[in-house]
Amino acid sequence: MVTAREVAKLAGVSQATVSRVLHDHASVSEDARRKVRRVMAETGYQPNGAARAMRTNRTGTVGLIVDDMTNPFYPELVRVLGAELGAAGLRMILWDSAGPGERAALDAIDQRLVDGLLFTTATAASVPLARAIDRGAPVVLVNRTVPDLACDQVDSDNHAGAAAAARYFAAAGRREVALVDGPRDASTARDRGAGFRAGCAGNGLELPESRIAGGGLSHDGGRAAMARILAGGPAPSAVFCANDFSAFGALDALADAGLRVPEDVWVIGYDDIPMAAWGAFGLTTVRQPLADMAATAVSLLRERVAEPGRAVRHQRFRNDLVVRRTTNGQEVLR
Repeated sequence: MVTAREVAKLAGVSQATVSRVLHDHASVSEDARRKVRRVMAETGYQPNGAARAMRTNRTGTVGLIVDDMTNPFYPELVRVLGAELGAAGLRMILWDSAGPGERAALDAIDQRLVDGLLFTTATAASVPLARAIDRGAPVVLVNRTVPDLACDQVDSDNHAGAAAAARYFAAAGRREVALVDGPRDASTARDRGAGFRAGCAGNGLELPESRIAGGGLSHDGGRAAMARILAGGPAPSAVFCANDFSAFGALDALADAGLRVPEDVWVIGYDDIPMAAWGAFGLTTVRQPLADMAATAVSLLRERVAEPGRAVRHQRFRNDLVVRRTTNGQEVLR
């Protein structure tokens, strides 16, 4: 078994430097940190986790709480967060927020099994989240946020991204629009719905209530919502969906009705999950910078663990409209 002394010799640093890297000490240069981590990876060095936890009062493990893993967005978010945690030398425990997942995460904090928590599906109604904050646990919200909650939060500008979709429809002359909306308790869906409505109002687009239906952020929900919109009157010329998964459902409903995309109806989703770029979909969508969001969330959590008393921060990223086949691949002034 490789020892810390051998890692130090191979990396050309002192054993104290290896220890500082393991403890994520800020005094270590990036060059030395890279050398030590490279040697650790090459030799398969594994520190004694139990001994380290006793010395530092840290486990090197972070809890990650996600939502419905059947939604392709969440496996992608887990992937980028996992990569950032791994690059920082941290392990990850994954919990589904459905059922007892959030409660188990809180128990893990109480039992010191994890150093902190990353919530990707936070809502104001989450009792375990509120309790974790009250107990002073290191918590970072990423993707969904809760206004005025006293913890670090990372998201993207969902309101502006959805408004940009409305401006795009207006610039292309697609004025009879529809909205496949999402649940009000999710900040992402709430902000996207509000942003699209504001964008429509500011650009002279028609969005009557008969062309708004909730799709629940799922494929089946999006399909059912689009079918209800079509049943309520003439087909819209363009549809904005609260996420890509519900947009895939809307595409199926339009095909069921004999409507062609993009010839008859344009469709825009949100998130730019990898499937959106597949040739079968070619979905125009609003891209969230997930890698940047993940890097910031992990950085904020590490800072919070190291300095519990510092002021909370909220980092918001800009989104970009990605044009593909479902809007005829047409670039317009946005």
